[in-house]
Amino acid sequence: MGERVASFIQQRVIPYEQTLEAGGPAARVARRRLQHDAKHAGLWALPLPTELGGQGLTLSQYAHLAEVEGASDHGPAALGSAPLLDVLMLARHATEAVRERYLRRISAGELRICFAMTEPDTPGTDPTLTATRATADTSGTWTVHGRKWFITGAGEADLVTVLARTRGGAPEADGLSLLLVPTTAPGFRVVRELSVLGTGGQWEIALDGVTVPSDHVIGPPGRALGIAGERLRLGRVLRCLRWLGQAQRAFDLMCRRARSRTQASGPLADRQLVQQLVFDALLAIRTTRPLVYEAVTRLAAGDDARTETGLAKVAAARMLQQVADAAIQVHGAAGLGPDTVLPGLFRAGRAARLLDGPDELHIAAVARRALRDHAATPTPRTAPPPP
Repeated sequence: MGERVASFIQQRVIPYEQTLEAGGPAARVARRRLQHDAKHAGLWALPLPTELGGQGLTLSQYAHLAEVEGASDHGPAALGSAPLLDVLMLARHATEAVRERYLRRISAGELRICFAMTEPDTPGTDPTLTATRATADTSGTWTVHGRKWFITGAGEADLVTVLARTRGGAPEADGLSLLLVPTTAPGFRVVRELSVLGTGGQWEIALDGVTVPSDHVIGPPGRALGIAGERLRLGRVLRCLRWLGQAQRAFDLMCRRARSRTQASGPLADRQLVQQLVFDALLAIRTTRPLVYEAVTRLAAGDDARTETGLAKVAAARMLQQVADAAIQVHGAAGLGPDTVLPGLFRAGRAARLLDGPDELHIAAVARRALRDHAATPTPRTAPPPP
């Protein structure tokens, strides 16, 4: 299966990347064609539930395929695994009416959905400060006012899950709810596309009196943080797997360039400084991958994976930026231009250090947890005696 997925990404998705990046009607046509081809090839929706048209792979079974898919930013959408977080969230927590109305169409790629949590004037690291508010009338219908930004895919989404305060005030943890908002609802507005280090794909939206039916609340009202946390833990691990795939792609490009580029004194591959870049990049990939898969294992087992996820997220983000930077260095000026994917991979690596929580948040959380665990174990942990 891994070889088939890798072949599809290399032969079908990567040739369409520039068209998909440009957006617009041509991108939509290309995406539909790729999704049709993935279904025909038996590669569609590998980790989605079988009852919704997916292939039902567990996280442990899907992990190495997520890494292969992630070599291209467009791989998950082309192969139908992109809505995994939304499908699982709705399947576990949505009302029966929402599940019946939307889930199968989302899984089939007929509807696009995104998740709106962060806001322009509120620290993204503290959702209890969410300013977006929703109030219910006597019939149970919710009216939402607020603004959200840095939402992946909001420009073409049919549905947006919005975090809003439905009771109480900041910084109360209770009182936050998730509401599923159709983008056709009156008062919903796409404000602008946000440029991230020169490229698009993130959006800002406004909700000016958008009304949401009572059955479109995801989970119990006021209990959004538990659902969002469940989603974020899996989302971080999936991002790490895809960053590994992108780093491997950058590494392969670097090695190909080092072997093929010849100067008067010989090929770049013979230069010790180039060899150092190759070694350091390979070391970064090889030392990060076990951290990511340890997080996968603990998460798949239902264990507490907060420390493992934090370590993996920080390591994978740094690793992607390092490997992409090294590949650019070996390519020289060609690595800065539009003829390789390296500028995009470097942007992804830099953005990775902020996505799903900045590095500093995870570093502090993991360190505090490690110190608490150490304090709870008064007996020094010594190394086992040598054999």
